[in-house]
Amino acid sequence: MRPPLATLGSNSSYVCTACRTRALAPRRITSRNAPYSTASVQVRRPINVAIIGSGPAGFYSAYRLLKRLPDARITMFEQLPVPYGLARYGVAPDHPEVKKCTETLITVAQEQPINFNFVGNCPIGPGKGELPLTAFTPYFDAMIFAYGASKDKRLGIPGEDLKGVVSARSFVGWYNGLPEYADLSVDLTAGDTAVVIGQGNVALDVTRILLAPLDELGKTDINEETIEALSRSRVRDVKVIGRRGPLQAPYTIKELRELMNLPDVGFAPPPEGWEDLLQVPRKKLPRQLKRIAELLEKGSKTNSDSSAKAWQLGYLRSPAAFLSQGGEHLDAVGFEKTEYERSLADLLTGDSQSDLNGLRAAKVQFTGQKSLVHANLAFRSVGYQSEPLPGMSEIGVPFDTARGVIPNDRWGRVLSPAEGVGGVAAALTAGHVPGVYAAGWVKRGPTGVIASTMDDAFLTADVVAGDWEGHARFMNHGDAQEMKEGYDGVRRELESRNIRSVSWSDWEKIDAEERRRGKVRGKEREKIRRVDEMLGLLDS
Repeated sequence: MRPPLATLGSNSSYVCTACRTRALAPRRITSRNAPYSTASVQVRRPINVAIIGSGPAGFYSAYRLLKRLPDARITMFEQLPVPYGLARYGVAPDHPEVKKCTETLITVAQEQPINFNFVGNCPIGPGKGELPLTAFTPYFDAMIFAYGASKDKRLGIPGEDLKGVVSARSFVGWYNGLPEYADLSVDLTAGDTAVVIGQGNVALDVTRILLAPLDELGKTDINEETIEALSRSRVRDVKVIGRRGPLQAPYTIKELRELMNLPDVGFAPPPEGWEDLLQVPRKKLPRQLKRIAELLEKGSKTNSDSSAKAWQLGYLRSPAAFLSQGGEHLDAVGFEKTEYERSLADLLTGDSQSDLNGLRAAKVQFTGQKSLVHANLAFRSVGYQSEPLPGMSEIGVPFDTARGVIPNDRWGRVLSPAEGVGGVAAALTAGHVPGVYAAGWVKRGPTGVIASTMDDAFLTADVVAGDWEGHARFMNHGDAQEMKEGYDGVRRELESRNIRSVSWSDWEKIDAEERRRGKVRGKEREKIRRVDEMLGLLDS
């Protein structure tokens, strides 16, 4: 019997058929609802588009654009030798249904081999072995930045660099085989308690991987090195802690239910009790929040006091410091208690939508009360953030470092630097960077699931198509009638810089080898975790 659990002192969703049908419905973007930024020129030839990033925002943009403009020429650029971005390296391995979205890019590559080129292993920048953005502009009419969020947000509190404090993003990349984190050192043997700070879907993914039965995880595409490390793990209790309450946390019902149903894993309720945390009669809650409340109160069928492993949700606690006795390794996490600024019951209006919005947005304030959770392992899971690509300013593309987005007019058209500072409203009629667009997280921030990224990417693609059909200005508009070289021009740039790029057929060889290795182990694939091994496979 395991001792009782001590009291406390962001992913993705499969694109359902209905969502796909709705998103694929014809949608013409005109100057009435998405005003053009510049005077028109006469253009009737095929458009040549560069897409930076091969994750969901990138491949959905390509798919949609080819539906709208079947003669378009698209070249997709990816820093890694392999495509799919977040869909490959961010989606939890035990969510294979979510990864089905990658079939969209397979469809594009196989059905449009003349119109589509994939350029993998192509980092953007001015250095050796990199391709500068200035090398793109002569060869394309348009560029869509769709490279997502490559950086995790920090808490900015003392002790954040102690050994034992791990970024959830790096941990997810590690167990998903992202080359950047192939050598990440995560000590799962230091103690039996782990703290996860944040309560989004990524936080719950991390919790589930730490606690899930290995025989089930072993059937997924999780890396064998991860399975081996998890087999030695001493972690038995995971505390998932957030600064707000159960009705404000960003987890989804699906993710909560998965954790509740893990075999031989118990759920310990928070020490305050649900009445103090929820504060609203269940029958008065909006349907979505009522379902969450009922699921939390029902808990798990497995008793947390007698189970081999358990997890606990902690609310109204803001991380204050990571603490260490020796100054090197994590020993405890310090929190400051928070409380609702107003009683949740006082936020109810009787209107379901208003109540939903009000309860979700309920604010908290600090109380000054401090507490500790003793743990040797803590995961920071408070969101991702996009970063600017080197050389953006050289081609006139701004970046809002505070928000982590490329300023745009909400339709995806990138604003000129002057308008990016002055605000979106003034730029709805002028001030766009001709032919430059954004899609996905780098457009709107790292929020939403794959279905919302799909819809957002489709919108940007519709705007590109509408602008092209409406004779708006694009890059190099002085040569509007001259067909751009697109991939052929960039290929010369790659060769002159000795960049060993990876084509779609090259990726198919890597894919086949991963599937072969997986079949040997009784699963779909075993990912190759290192870039040099991928390239060695292609060059052997």
